[in-house]
Amino acid sequence: MALIKSISGIRGTVGGKSGDNLTPEDSVLFTAAYATWLKSTHKDTKHVVVIGRDARISGPMISQLVIQTLIASGIDVIDLGLSTTPTVEIAVTDFKAHGGIIITASHNPKEWNALKLLNQHGEFISAIDGEMILDIAQKRDMEYADIDSLGTVKSVRNGYIEEHIDKILALPLVNTKRIQEAHFTIAVDAVNSTGGIAIPLLLDKLGVKHVHKLYCEPNGQFPHNPEPLPAHLTDLSEMVVKNNCDLGIAVDPDVDRLAMVCEDGSIFGEEYTLVAVADFVLNHNPGNTVSNLSSTRALRDISEERGVKYEPAAVGEVNVVKKMKEIGAVIGGEGNGGVIYPALHYGRDAMVGIALFLTHLANKKIPASALRDSYPAYVISKNKIELNPNTPLDRIFEEMASLYRNHPINTEDGLRIEFKH
Repeated sequence: MALIKSISGIRGTVGGKSGDNLTPEDSVLFTAAYATWLKSTHKDTKHVVVIGRDARISGPMISQLVIQTLIASGIDVIDLGLSTTPTVEIAVTDFKAHGGIIITASHNPKEWNALKLLNQHGEFISAIDGEMILDIAQKRDMEYADIDSLGTVKSVRNGYIEEHIDKILALPLVNTKRIQEAHFTIAVDAVNSTGGIAIPLLLDKLGVKHVHKLYCEPNGQFPHNPEPLPAHLTDLSEMVVKNNCDLGIAVDPDVDRLAMVCEDGSIFGEEYTLVAVADFVLNHNPGNTVSNLSSTRALRDISEERGVKYEPAAVGEVNVVKKMKEIGAVIGGEGNGGVIYPALHYGRDAMVGIALFLTHLANKKIPASALRDSYPAYVISKNKIELNPNTPLDRIFEEMASLYRNHPINTEDGLRIEFKH
């Protein structure tokens, strides 16, 4: 059991003791702290916050706690209900809200849930703002509304997903005619969360008429580990081959990460999701690019081939977005299948990634496996090592940097050493 408090929100396992897990008390405490911070930041007489959630079993319970706490804080709530992380982000700006809370633990198992906090731009709050909210929560320095100033709640049908899709279809680079003419047959694994609502609807509006659904019932019963990694996509691979599909699409529970399976059942590779989309975008709109430091060199290499600037960013979506704004990037994201396309919004968005990828594939008129093989091969191994507080990490980094001093080294976020292959 765990409760993790960070600058972007809180996440933890549901149940157990308060302060050690994500309990009702913790949900109320951090929502109230966020509400207090929001009101101190925006001096308007009335404040509005957008709420949305994935399909986790604990979602309805935590959602009600969050909504009622915001109402008690004098904040009006726009409740999207079952939605996606990128949809909530877009809704914040569309409704001109002061912020948003997404109730999702992303790719974590079903016993986890979280509150992800957004600012008025529909982007994750900054480190400075996050520290302020944590301080308010620690001091329990919250302020609630009097009886005549309580907030209200308004529910939005269909999680605002159709409006999100319409914005994607309106993008100049998304070519529904080409996609329709390609006559794609596609399988979808939505891990029984809100991607089961959003992705089939998106594909239908893109002109894909043959869709095979796998785990698309948004009931929160994840049939396998919800992180879209190759080891968890075996069922999707089998469905793709069995039904002669052109592509398999997998998303995580809140639909901000995208992974794909090729027509032969092989994995396209989450590191190649951003590469393929960026390749397409740069072909039509050359410009700067950004990815985080836990990604391969792939995006950098295709950027340099086109003579555009590539910049790495520290791990964390907020850091990638900040760097993208600094250099005016036209595409960016994370090597875990997170595509950020600023022409739509500054947030990882599997749905816009799908639309751009399918347009690219339709233009190329080649199988997905051939598209993947057209890119250089990159290898990345992601392992987690548990350290204790006494581990001399700085000294270890210094020794490693000295040992590999003849290789490119980046110390912006930990230690990154690059090797030629």
